[in-house]
Amino acid sequence: MTRDTFDGTSVKPSHWNLASVIEQLRVSREATHNIRHHGRVRELPSREALTIIVNGLQAALFPTHYGRPNLTDESIDFFVGDTLNTTLNRLAEQVRRGLQFSSEEAIPNEEALTRQAQDITRQFAAGLPEIRGLLVSDVQAAFSGDPAATSVAEIMLCYPGTIAILYYRLAHSLHRLGSPFLARLISDIGHSMTGIDIHPGAQIGASFFIDHGTGVVIGETAIIGQRVRLYQHVTLGAKRFPADEQGVLIKGVPRHPIVEDDVVIYAGATILGRITIGAGSTIGGNVWLTQSVPPASNVSQAQMRND
Repeated sequence: MTRDTFDGTSVKPSHWNLASVIEQLRVSREATHNIRHHGRVRELPSREALTIIVNGLQAALFPTHYGRPNLTDESIDFFVGDTLNTTLNRLAEQVRRGLQFSSEEAIPNEEALTRQAQDITRQFAAGLPEIRGLLVSDVQAAFSGDPAATSVAEIMLCYPGTIAILYYRLAHSLHRLGSPFLARLISDIGHSMTGIDIHPGAQIGASFFIDHGTGVVIGETAIIGQRVRLYQHVTLGAKRFPADEQGVLIKGVPRHPIVEDDVVIYAGATILGRITIGAGSTIGGNVWLTQSVPPASNVSQAQMRND
């Protein structure tokens, strides 16, 4: 048996010594370099399915912006209900798959896993009105904070910061409800789309605005208050990573900044460690900050050089 190549010639599979390669790959998978969770093969959550799910959720939350522009008062509730029913069924399956990777303990049986996934999805659905309220506050903050904004529709359709925050708010809800792997995948899809990396474990208050946005990084344990504004290439990161006696990194330790209410952080600023940026402060562009500042501070690059 031969197979055609791109240039039209034919090559036998034996030409590549595939039998040996396949055997060595099997040994790597099964023994030498086995990285399977608990050593078992499982269905992974699907990025393609999650993209469809998020599209459905945003259509249900904002039907005329992300759903169908021709909806009427008579049809909109039917559209929302039908979209949610389909989307939540898909989400429950992805939650079930993700739960298999969320615990170091033995995986429960399939029936228990399905019940847990359905319970998480039910709680997630119940929180959608609250999520929508937060997203509306974010859009309003963008409209109020950007003189170039001409309409709410422009912000919702054209601003990468708004899209990134939408993905974050959905992912954060799933993270909080006990589906961290799925939440991380959703956040990463948003990151791929926008260039804005927000860990779903971060806590972010209402009226959050990311202007321009490319290169923004917000770490897992960051806490951000209300009415905070960030510009492009801002990093809220960790200064150091604590390890145990064996040198293994300790996970979950608070290591990212706390940004209080009404703070503005300009482009290129890097803020590292578990420090606090006091309410009403302004952090200038390209500032490197590793110490807390009191409320109403105004930190500039020139001040940091003088220090």
